[in-house]
Amino acid sequence: MNPSEIKLILGQYGISPTKAKGQNFLVDDRVAEREVEYLGIEPSDVVMEIGPGLGVLTQLLMPKASKVECIELDKGTIAYLKERFGDEIDLIEGDALELEWPKFDRFISNLPYSISSPLIFKLLDNEFKRGVIMVQKEFAERMAAKAGSDDYSRLSVNTYYRAKCEILEHVPRSRFWPQPEVDSSVVLLEPRPAPFQVLNERFYLTLVNLLFQHRRKKISTILKITGQATKEGIPGLPYGDLRVETLTPEQIGELADAIVSSRK
Repeated sequence: MNPSEIKLILGQYGISPTKAKGQNFLVDDRVAEREVEYLGIEPSDVVMEIGPGLGVLTQLLMPKASKVECIELDKGTIAYLKERFGDEIDLIEGDALELEWPKFDRFISNLPYSISSPLIFKLLDNEFKRGVIMVQKEFAERMAAKAGSDDYSRLSVNTYYRAKCEILEHVPRSRFWPQPEVDSSVVLLEPRPAPFQVLNERFYLTLVNLLFQHRRKKISTILKITGQATKEGIPGLPYGDLRVETLTPEQIGELADAIVSSRK
């Protein structure tokens, strides 16, 4: 779909692309085709698409999947999708961050940049086979970042703990209309069992959040100011003099286990 076609449709349905909604439409069909191929759809699969927009991915998904579920918020876009696809897709109207998602096997989305982080966390709370998402390039690099890098974050650790994450390709901003200010990346997510065990998973994930909120402070200091340790500290605590950005997810797991064990 080229910019002229997009402008015509937007005019007919009273849709005005805004930065707040992250409405940048993909104008390179080859990128969309590769995204769908990366998804590896099987005939029995239910595919979930968030933010289908004008259906550039949707039209490619329909012949391959047993069902396509789409969640869309914009009223003008919803009207267009209903007229274009009718009952061929299950169109759910509302905010994907607030709605309860139906069950699905595979997930795909060209994510609005403004909701990338909360939506990824919500996605990882679901059971699915594979996800292909397009996000801001810098966000993708944070998802896949390793300990010690500038991009390493809470997002990196949470993603690694729950799924295999791979950046498949970078997509220049010129492939969208209106053109965004940043480039994008296509990312593959494949859920898997955690690559290491912890004594208390809920505490581990809570600790990850706490540590990255104070990433420039030493571990021992963070634990004291957040009430996870007394002024005397925790005997035998590993990595207390380090900062969280230097610790691998496995090492944060060791730290979490040491804290949990000290409370028994």
